Amino acid sequence: MNTAARAGLFAGALAVAFAGAYGVGSAVGPVTDEDSPPAHGGHAAGAGAKDEAGKEAGKKGDGHGGGHGEDAGPAAGGLQLSESGYTLDLDTRRIDARSPAELRFAVRGADGEPVTSYEREHGKELHLIVASRDLGTYRHLHPVRDAAGTWSTPVELPRAGDYRVFADFVPTGGPENGLTLGGDLAVAGDYRPAALAEPARTATVDGYEVTLDGALTPGSAREVEFSVGKDGKPVTDLQPYLGAYGHLVALRAGDLAYLHVHPNGEPGDGSTEPGPEVAFSATAPSTGSYRLFLDFKHDGEVRTAAFTVTAGGGAAGAGEQGAESGQDEADGGGHSH
Repeated sequence: MNTAARAGLFAGALAVAFAGAYGVGSAVGPVTDEDSPPAHGGHAAGAGAKDEAGKEAGKKGDGHGGGHGEDAGPAAGGLQLSESGYTLDLDTRRIDARSPAELRFAVRGADGEPVTSYEREHGKELHLIVASRDLGTYRHLHPVRDAAGTWSTPVELPRAGDYRVFADFVPTGGPENGLTLGGDLAVAGDYRPAALAEPARTATVDGYEVTLDGALTPGSAREVEFSVGKDGKPVTDLQPYLGAYGHLVALRAGDLAYLHVHPNGEPGDGSTEPGPEVAFSATAPSTGSYRLFLDFKHDGEVRTAAFTVTAGGGAAGAGEQGAESGQDEADGGGHSH
């Protein structure tokens, strides 16, 4: 499946979900949570690509899940364990907080056998997202698969609670636009749920300041643009990460409906600059609060900036104070490759 097709699809369902957590980049993957500092990124494009993504966004969702209410937009993803004959089979269902563990799972086909053939999407056969139900902790991981079809990745989560695991993939011979399946993970320990961060236009991550411009409207495609700066200067040499200059994951507060979104452009397309702006076309599937996790790579490290936005009531509305939400809420764990 080509990037443009998937980008339009994901952009349409994008706002499907966003919810609280902050980011931190490392050799493993993006992470966020309220006990540490943040990190991680998205993709950008020219105006023509953005317009096309927006049109597609208005026509279709991501093919997963369902909408909310009369103003429902595209269908939400990650709400189901099984879809289109494929099932997420979590072998690891419980781990302890603050203890290294291995997360193991398989994707099974209609015949019950593990799937062993996938299409590579943005450099990976499968993208794995782990987020706490209160959206105070977030991880973007890239597990490895053995010949028998079992996936595994090391993980260490700093806070106890209920988590959701999302597998985003394109099985060979399966749905052309791919699937996002979700399952539950219990993390044992002293559970203290965090409150969703307030909407804000600015997030600070490891000395980088990321500014959000744009709003979400239920059922209508809108442009959401992020600008990356450091030490008061725009960053104009972002590095490609997963085939783009930025990577966006969105979770809806409440049910953690998921959407893995990509920017409207890619390195080398002749129109996409390596910063400071990274733009997306996004359509919220419903009114409500969303958490956006923008992953970006600079100086060889992936970092995550997180934002809370509101659809149908203002998205990090004008005049709001910028929040340094990422600053105190990441544990430094995070990206695995």
